[in-house]
Amino acid sequence: MYRSHTCGELRISDVNKQVTLAGWVQRSRKMGGMTFIDLRDRYGITQLVFNEELNAELCERANRLGREFVIQIEGTVNERFSKNSHIATGDIEIIVSELNVLNSSLTPPFTIEENTDGGDDIRMKYRYLDLRRTNVRSNLELRHKMTIEVRKYLDEKGFIEVETPILVGSTPEGARDFVVPSRMNPGQFYALPQSPQTLKQLLMVSGFDRYFQIAKCFRDEDLRADRQPEFTQIDCEMSFVEQDDIINLFEGMAKYLFKTIRGVELTEPFLRMPWADAMKYYGSDKPDLRFGMKFVELMDVMKGYGFSVFDHAAYVGGICAEGAASFTRKQLDALTDFVKRPQIGAKGMVYARVEADGSVKSSVDKFYSQEVLQEMKSAFDAKPGDLILILSGDDVMKTRKQLCELRLEMGNQLGLRDKNQFALLWIVDFPMFEWSEEEGRLMAMHHPFTHPKDEDISLLDTDPAAVRADAYDMVCNGIEVGGGSIRIHDAQLQAKMFEILGFTPEKAQEQFGFLMNAFKYGAPPHGGLAYGLDRWVSIFAGLDSIRDCIAFPKNNSGRDVMLDAPSSIDQKQLDELNLIVEIKE
Repeated sequence: MYRSHTCGELRISDVNKQVTLAGWVQRSRKMGGMTFIDLRDRYGITQLVFNEELNAELCERANRLGREFVIQIEGTVNERFSKNSHIATGDIEIIVSELNVLNSSLTPPFTIEENTDGGDDIRMKYRYLDLRRTNVRSNLELRHKMTIEVRKYLDEKGFIEVETPILVGSTPEGARDFVVPSRMNPGQFYALPQSPQTLKQLLMVSGFDRYFQIAKCFRDEDLRADRQPEFTQIDCEMSFVEQDDIINLFEGMAKYLFKTIRGVELTEPFLRMPWADAMKYYGSDKPDLRFGMKFVELMDVMKGYGFSVFDHAAYVGGICAEGAASFTRKQLDALTDFVKRPQIGAKGMVYARVEADGSVKSSVDKFYSQEVLQEMKSAFDAKPGDLILILSGDDVMKTRKQLCELRLEMGNQLGLRDKNQFALLWIVDFPMFEWSEEEGRLMAMHHPFTHPKDEDISLLDTDPAAVRADAYDMVCNGIEVGGGSIRIHDAQLQAKMFEILGFTPEKAQEQFGFLMNAFKYGAPPHGGLAYGLDRWVSIFAGLDSIRDCIAFPKNNSGRDVMLDAPSSIDQKQLDELNLIVEIKE
């Protein structure tokens, strides 16, 4: 028997018990004739005591133990003289009588502590060591608990978990596919699924009624803190439902998870905000509503007074930061530099302070009378001590997105984005299509299987750009955590959708004939939603990146530095796959 107890299990009630423990050496301290070792496993830490007076040879062996040695000990539980309130086992220690070294260890490249001295690159290279750190491991334990609770909730709601294939056909819409060459079918390729979209729709045609899957998905796209080339979805689909049915059920799941995982009770219905309002008032389809600073448009107030930057702009708008009039000139210059960064692209920023007496002092005073500035103040309902920040531009949507970045930065600087505060809402009534300059055609904003709103179907022939989708996203703290739609279940409407998206009937049949043919055999009305499990876990854990809640993540270049993947394959494999590799300069 390697152990009778774990390293997080023993308490004061276990004093005088004979026990066997096994784990890793966290740290070692020698004090006079005593050696103290902290022994760690997944469950906690227990202090071991080696006494030179009782057993000098055993104590000498303990002094030769290094960090991360794997050891087994036998001993007696003793009440600790100097108790440690920071660990669960802090009232006891083990007086060791036997020591067995199960495996020695090289000196680790960084300290296996919560506050490690290892940078991101070295920790990712030695991820198996990084996972020994308590705070990293706790993220995966949280992820495990969440998946258990998700399965429990959905099972109680009548859902059945069904696995779908990983090797599928490539689809032209959405992000780039990862493709896999087929040895048995020379010149042909599988794709890894961006989501199980068409497969879960086929399950609805099959009569499964309520499906879910905790599914691996793959997208070959540029990476950032909340993106990985492979990620995990809580993927769900339901038959004989409308939008309200899906929103109500999955809003219920979100509330259930917050209560069971975080102990947070969310009692009020989530706000439902049309996409057009989200863009108008927050410049984003995933607004962070933990704080205000709603956009105010100022074209009617600020144009026509000789300030050409505003006079010739298509959009003039701003935000009001409550109590921020104390920002110094240096801070305001830094904000101006922030919005002028290439990734944001604004040309400048105008600011105005509301003084203690209610007057307004702005960076463009010479163009505006106090009367006009007071009108601007009223548009924001600004109070003494408030700071108004204004952007303008020739492109309405682009300027709103720039103002969104400024709003979020102000939220950060004013401490308004508390990770222990949660603001959830639904974004609804998305546009059905968006114009792609690269493709020179309309593209589906979500995917080509999304049902248009019934009242907009007549616009498909006359003004498809005005059609709204029966689609919805759930947003938490400015992060899209899930989204879905009512699906098209009529073969003729689906064919019409492919036509608008530029597919010839032959191409549509080649790419999606299996789905369109299935619809001819009695497809039920259906819809669904997919939550991003990685994003949910990162929010619940208070993380800035989803990488820290994934066991073996990729870096920002899509590389696994631990496995050194992707990598070249040998010529024999290339020959078997009938592939010739030519790297373009």
